[in-house]
Amino acid sequence: MAISIVRLGSPRARGEGPRLGTVRRPPRGVRKSDYAKRNFYDAWLPALSPTAELIADTGILHDRSRWAAFARRFESELKRPDASHLLDALATLSHTSDFAIGCYCEDEAFCHRSILRNVLAARGASIRS
Repeated sequence: MAISIVRLGSPRARGEGPRLGTVRRPPRGVRKSDYAKRNFYDAWLPALSPTAELIADTGILHDRSRWAAFARRFESELKRPDASHLLDALATLSHTSDFAIGCYCEDEAFCHRSILRNVLAARGASIRS
């Protein structure tokens, strides 16, 4: 049992389990009833996405040189009680269930899901490589 870290909208892997979208906004131009059918997500967890303020302040979507600043601030956001409790729950569930978390970004190295991977691993989560 483990957590898969995925790009939302990509084909699902066998045995991946339900997908949790850790994104601030739903996919554009997609009906809510089609989110799961189109491999985006089965449940939405915006509490595990960077705040709009963080994205605007760091300009991370357009300037990768700001990645370190973004990562530090996002890790700080994940210490807030709502996000921290969710991370604890996901880490615990990863030992008894298969599921995936993800974002739309093409390059995981410059996506908040890479930070989620590290934070969950530090909390003892079982992460599929």
